[in-house]
Amino acid sequence: MPVPVFPPKKDADLLAWSKNFDTRITATPTSFGLDAAQATAYHALHAVYAAAYALAKNPNTNSKANVNAKNIARENLMYGSGGARELVNIVQAHPGTTDEMRSQLGLPQPDRHRSPIAAPTTAPDISIISTIGRTINVRLYDQDSTENRGKPVGLQGATILYNVGDSPPADSALWYFALNTSKTVFDVEIPAVIEAGSKIWLAAFWFNARKEASPLSSPEYARVGDGLAIAA
Repeated sequence: MPVPVFPPKKDADLLAWSKNFDTRITATPTSFGLDAAQATAYHALHAVYAAAYALAKNPNTNSKANVNAKNIARENLMYGSGGARELVNIVQAHPGTTDEMRSQLGLPQPDRHRSPIAAPTTAPDISIISTIGRTINVRLYDQDSTENRGKPVGLQGATILYNVGDSPPADSALWYFALNTSKTVFDVEIPAVIEAGSKIWLAAFWFNARKEASPLSSPEYARVGDGLAIAA
């Protein structure tokens, strides 16, 4: 196979990959967890893409309209109903699909030797950038790396909690859920029931794919509706 990864990025590579995929699933669809109707539908998508690619590549027919038609055909082939992405997911999940079969189809093999991501042990640093009305702009930092502006490696995101009062509660049960986020810079919208001018505390913890949580961060606060935030 000329393309050992999925999905191929170049049109020529995608066409070669799709031709091979089409040929193999048409010959023995059930071997890959598919049925004949799925293979037939994919064959039709492949044929449309192949014809559209030929017109777009040919200097004599390389018009803007034909290039657009090729791009639409590629999108349908990859992501449309019955397209490559849908069928590849089925093939990959099929119990009868072996690594040799994946290789024949030009698909990646699952990494069976990945170590699970350990539970995070360090809390994020939380910084309130500003408040505008009831919107608080927040940034999270990786405590273990001053150079890393994103999440710690392997973690999925963070949970943001809030509390209203003169001081942050020591009891974790007294914090309220605000949102989950995969970003390190984001907005927290304050509920309308909290009066303007109230002192609102924010804290956060990281979590991994198994929803294991880090310790809670040190809280920071702002005044709702005061404009610029006040750091704790």
